Amino acid sequence: MFEQMSWGKRNRLSRIVKPDGRSLMLAIDHGYFMGSTTGMEEPARAIAPLLPHIDALMVTPGLLGPCVDASLEAGIVLRASGGNTILAEDIDDEAYILSARQAVSLNASAVAVNVYVGSTHSHRTITNMTRAIEDASQYHLPVVGVTAAGKGLASKKDKRYLSHASRLLAELGADLIKTYYTEGFEEIVLKCPVPIIVAGGPRLDSYRDVLEMTYNAVQMGAIGVDMGRNIWQSDHPAAIIQGIKGILHGGLTLNEADDLVRSLCTPENERAKLFEFNADDEKLNKVH
Repeated sequence: MFEQMSWGKRNRLSRIVKPDGRSLMLAIDHGYFMGSTTGMEEPARAIAPLLPHIDALMVTPGLLGPCVDASLEAGIVLRASGGNTILAEDIDDEAYILSARQAVSLNASAVAVNVYVGSTHSHRTITNMTRAIEDASQYHLPVVGVTAAGKGLASKKDKRYLSHASRLLAELGADLIKTYYTEGFEEIVLKCPVPIIVAGGPRLDSYRDVLEMTYNAVQMGAIGVDMGRNIWQSDHPAAIIQGIKGILHGGLTLNEADDLVRSLCTPENERAKLFEFNADDEKLNKVH
C-alpha cells in the first residue's frame, strides 16, 4: 500500500495502519474549534476505556501531554490546521498552525490538515495543505488530507464534492485522505489514488447505523475509519468501539458486530453523563 514511500514514512504509517491494511483511528481533536463538547468534557477520563482498542489517535497538541500517557503504542495524528471556531459565521477560515518540526518533537506519526474545497477560504486552506506537505517532507512525516465541509456547503455527503476534494488532496501529495461515506462511495475510492479513511461526522441515530457505515465503507475500499462523536458521545463508548474493531480487524459481519455491541452494553461500559446535553448543544454538534 505504501511501498513507493520512504522508509521513514512507511515506519510512521505502520503505527496508524496495521499489517492487515486496516486502521481504527479515534478522533478527539474536536475541541480545537468546538471547545468542550459533550462526551469529551474530561478527555483523559473519556478515552481511558477506548485506547486499548485503537490503532491511532487524532488529537490536538494541547491535549496530548496532559491527557495521553506517553507509553501509548497507538500512532499519533496531530491536528495541524485551525484558527477558527464553530461560533464564527464561517468555520473554513483556517491557518497552518503546527509545524512538522513541532509534530516530530511530539513523536507524531502524521499530521492532519483540513481543506474546505470550494468555500470562501478555499484557496487559503489548499495552500495550508501544500505548506504542510512541503514542511513535512523534510522529516518524512505523513500528511492526512481532510475533506472538510463548511457551513455554506449544502450537504457534506455530496458525492461529486467528496470525489473532487479527495482527488484534489491526493494530487497535492496527501498520503492519506479522510472523507465522508456517502451513496456511491466506491466511485470516490476508485478515483482517489491514495488510501481513504472514513470520517464519522456528527452522531448517528443508532449503533447499527455506525456499524453499517463502517462495514459498507470497508467493503467499498476504505482502509478504515476515524470516528469521534459516534464513539465517545454514545451511551456505551467501549461497546461500539469494539464492534467497529471487530469489523475492521476481526472480519465480523454486520450482524455479528451488532450482536457484539449489544452484549457489551452493560452498566460498566456506560458513559458518565457529566453535564446536560440540550438542543443548543445538539445544533452546534452538527455544524461540522
